[in-house]
Amino acid sequence: MSDIIQLLPDAVANQIAAGEVIQRPASVVKELVENALDAGATEITINIKDAGKTLIQISDNGCGMSPTDARMAFERHATSKIKNANDLFCIRTMGFRGEALASIAAIADVELRTKKVEDELGTFIHIIGSEVKTQEPAGVNNGTNFLIKNLFFNVPARRKFLKANSTELKHIIWEVQRVALPNPGIRFSLIHNGTPVYELPAANYRKRIVDVFGKSLAQSLVNVDEDTSIVKIFGFIGQPKFARKTMGEQFFFVNGRFMRHPYFHKAIMQAYEQLLPPDSYPSYFLFLELDPGSIDINVHPTKTEIKFENERDIWPIVHAAIRESLGKHNVVPSIDFDQSGSIDIPVPKRSAEGIRFPDIKINPDYNPFDTDKQHSGGSYTPSSTTTFREKKNLDNWEDLYEGVQLKIKTENEPVAVRQSVDFSEARAEHFTGKKVLQLKQRYILTPVKSGLMVIDQRRAHERILFEQFLEVLKSDSVASQQQLFPQTIELNPADAAVLRSILEDLLSLGFDIREFGKDTFVINGTPGVLDVTSPELIVEKLLEEYKNSPVDARTKAKEQIALSLAKASALNYGIDLKQEEVDHLIDNLFACSTPNFTPDGKKVLNIIPLEDIEKGFLR
Repeated sequence: MSDIIQLLPDAVANQIAAGEVIQRPASVVKELVENALDAGATEITINIKDAGKTLIQISDNGCGMSPTDARMAFERHATSKIKNANDLFCIRTMGFRGEALASIAAIADVELRTKKVEDELGTFIHIIGSEVKTQEPAGVNNGTNFLIKNLFFNVPARRKFLKANSTELKHIIWEVQRVALPNPGIRFSLIHNGTPVYELPAANYRKRIVDVFGKSLAQSLVNVDEDTSIVKIFGFIGQPKFARKTMGEQFFFVNGRFMRHPYFHKAIMQAYEQLLPPDSYPSYFLFLELDPGSIDINVHPTKTEIKFENERDIWPIVHAAIRESLGKHNVVPSIDFDQSGSIDIPVPKRSAEGIRFPDIKINPDYNPFDTDKQHSGGSYTPSSTTTFREKKNLDNWEDLYEGVQLKIKTENEPVAVRQSVDFSEARAEHFTGKKVLQLKQRYILTPVKSGLMVIDQRRAHERILFEQFLEVLKSDSVASQQQLFPQTIELNPADAAVLRSILEDLLSLGFDIREFGKDTFVINGTPGVLDVTSPELIVEKLLEEYKNSPVDARTKAKEQIALSLAKASALNYGIDLKQEEVDHLIDNLFACSTPNFTPDGKKVLNIIPLEDIEKGFLR
């Protein structure tokens, strides 16, 4: 029997490694920019076309490479950072594995131009799919210049699953943010299809954060500075009143390296406890410095997951540092112990005008034994107008829900198994103000035949708006409500790039938004189906939702726009609804094609069975 175990060819091994290291164009940007930082660059320029699918060019003014080093850099596990296994436990450089260039060269057309300051000539290398096509001396600038063309040209399956350009650009912007924030002394430029996205001059940490995320963030930043024998923590956090409904401005850095750490994130969220609006997230940009020997960054190919030797000791330090910073800036409510037992009742001045004491009105003709003038048993007799309204609503609801079966997904059951709720019992009187209750300014409660129906008012509004926007997209003409006074909105470079990528779809939805200078837009009109009092707020919320909801394909882009706009425009919790508003919301909800779920699959309503209610009263 012949032997069946064999070594993989280098080209195949590199492609396998590329599957872990290079997942999308943003991965290439990350790896090459990190190499530029390790080379001592003070200026780094990132130039991309078609979100990196066509071209990624990274140039720097770092130390450059000799001809031999330039060729060796493309070999697997070739690195200048590691000499022995012990070096893995005291790493301070960004790259160290020696996999990046080999992986990139395996799945792209790569050109490298590099030169050391002391050399007269530099080196030009051309590699396609791990095969070296050219290596020769060349007259090039000091530093290193990489051109990565036709990414995944020989791995069609991987290229096929790349997302829309707007999504891939979003990931590239995220990677640039993660490397630019901890390196404020380095100048970064990001250019997409010839248009500058970022022009970040060398600055301090605070200025770099503002340059990346926009001037609006400057007023919310609170300084954090805590130095202990275990860890040094510095950076900035956002004031609670500026918290956002979606995540995106939460950053941890350890020794200059970006990391994800849910455990430390929880420490921050607990520090903000009872200070944040519901479902909100504070901004934070925290830099941790500690002994490299007490962490392990070699646990994931992308090096964004880091293990700490003493994370349980660091957790309370992070928590206390945030609380202290909030307290120093009078964000945490203070307690005056001298007044802690008193009750502060304002006393009006004697000369105060307009103060009237309550009058006591007495009906001298009142006779409790005169039953002809009293309502029996405390019952309520509606007026003729009310009776007509109730009857009209009853007819409408019975016509609307006659024979309708609402399908509710039950827990621990497959999707095919459904519980049916008959809406023939959802009588109009349930929605006339006597049997409808708004709970905690969040839920709408009403009895149905099988128990109690609970509707999430915001999710219901999301479903309604989503279906309205989809109908608008299908129509040829869209009504746009022009603003009497056009609103100007200034965005950070990343948000401006996202807005440009979806501007055409927003126009089809009824928005009239025009670019007005660098990263500035004018909102002239909004969709007529929206009751918009603050157009700029709607656009900002739309961008937040869109950035955090990736689009799978271009054909899904308009549907994603409709979903993001519905989320951004839906009524918030904490709002009292009038009776007619409740009626209108319920009418429109059950006229939807899928009233029981939001467009992204969350429950809009729930039925609490009568048996469950009765069980609560059993001893």
